[in-house]
Amino acid sequence: MATPERRTFLLDFEKPLAELEGRIQQIRELAEENGVDVSEEIRQLEARANQLRQEIFSTLTPYQRLQLARHPRRPSTLDYIQAITDEWMELHGDRGGYDDPALVGGMARIGGIPAVILGHQKGRDTKDNVTRNFGMASPGGYRKAMRLMDHANRFGMPIFTFIDTPGAWAGVEAEHQGQGEAIAYNLREMFRLDVPIISTVIGEGGSGGALGIGVGDRLLMFEHAVYTVATPEACAAILWKDASKAPRAADALKITSWDLKNLGILDEILPEPLGGAHSNPLKAAENLKEALLKNLDELSSLTSQQRRELRYQKFRRIGVFAEVPA
Repeated sequence: MATPERRTFLLDFEKPLAELEGRIQQIRELAEENGVDVSEEIRQLEARANQLRQEIFSTLTPYQRLQLARHPRRPSTLDYIQAITDEWMELHGDRGGYDDPALVGGMARIGGIPAVILGHQKGRDTKDNVTRNFGMASPGGYRKAMRLMDHANRFGMPIFTFIDTPGAWAGVEAEHQGQGEAIAYNLREMFRLDVPIISTVIGEGGSGGALGIGVGDRLLMFEHAVYTVATPEACAAILWKDASKAPRAADALKITSWDLKNLGILDEILPEPLGGAHSNPLKAAENLKEALLKNLDELSSLTSQQRRELRYQKFRRIGVFAEVPA
């Protein structure tokens, strides 16, 4: 039953690989039915499939990486939480009358260490996505996040944030509820927190919606995740009045993990299983947990004052450039 599900969410650049894998499966089934030994042929085809997989995923364009980051089967915040934590208790509500399902959070124990984990949560299907508002948090979501981070700070627990959103909810109601103020408040308040903060872009990091929980001591990012000031579609619509030019915008925006590492914004790139995080979620979760604990160990050796100063300087350096004389 796994094959139809995979094909349902097949990306264009994955089709040659899927066709080859389908051929291998057909040959294997025919061989079993007829009692024929085709192990050598299967071995050769599997070697070709592995080579093709390497070629495809080592030469992805920025827009293709964006498609991977948006893949419906890509692990979500709750998927990673379930995989990497020893204990987990979700907490609800912003204490102002609203609980935003697009942003989840709570207390956990990871590697035996008490922590607060929060992040954007997308849905698995259309109905779930509507409920989760496609991972686009409301002002109540960001206020809930800040409440949980204040709780962590009060009790000396590190904070792990998982970023996966196309952007904050931009509806009229969100503006009425103070969307801009809620995000700006989080930006300011996260700088004052004493505890270690590690942010990870697990999928799509979009604009202020990502930054609202993205002010941290360390910024990690999965290999095929993206982080951008605006979606390529929005950028193309603004610059060229044509959203179909999104691939061109994706190239110009420098949205990939390697682009951000070269720009000095990203601290660490987390490797993904060949084929993307959705091809082996448990391996992706293992890589994430290892990186979180390693970075936490390094940050825990610093005083709270040192962490706050380094956090401040980290963001002050973003966007700094030098002009080279012609």
